[in-house]
Amino acid sequence: MNDEVVRKGKVVFMTYSVLDEAGRVMGQQDMPTGYVHGASSGLFEEIERALEGHRVGDRVEATLTPDAAFGPHDPNLVLVQPFDRVPPPYRRLGAEAEFQNEKGEVLTFRVVRIANGEVTLDANHPLAGQNATCLVDIVSVRDATAEEMSTGFPAEQGPPKLH
Repeated sequence: MNDEVVRKGKVVFMTYSVLDEAGRVMGQQDMPTGYVHGASSGLFEEIERALEGHRVGDRVEATLTPDAAFGPHDPNLVLVQPFDRVPPPYRRLGAEAEFQNEKGEVLTFRVVRIANGEVTLDANHPLAGQNATCLVDIVSVRDATAEEMSTGFPAEQGPPKLH
């Protein structure tokens, strides 16, 4: 019988929402996505720890601090430009523009504010400098194969189909 408890060596499929400090949904995954628990899948450690010992059908809440997830807010990644110096396609909230710095790194800046004749562009992650809350719903749990343990990801692209 399959042990449906999340622990090391289990493939876990889940759906989730990521909320900012004000409770606004900043990201959401409604199609089940999977990882291998305890196999260096890249899932934030706080989420993996929170899921440990839970079962299919459980909703788990995990808090991510800036240091553990999206980093501190860096004021050096914020540019304020006069409105008339910004090309028309970028004169709207949410527009994104890529710029290359002197090191050759490409940064994506988002228009986050337009006010007083100025456009504010920010290359920080939208959740940088704040705590984020992840609400995770566990959809399925099963044993991982040796290959899945080595990659950290399930072989299939969704939970097993029920017949």
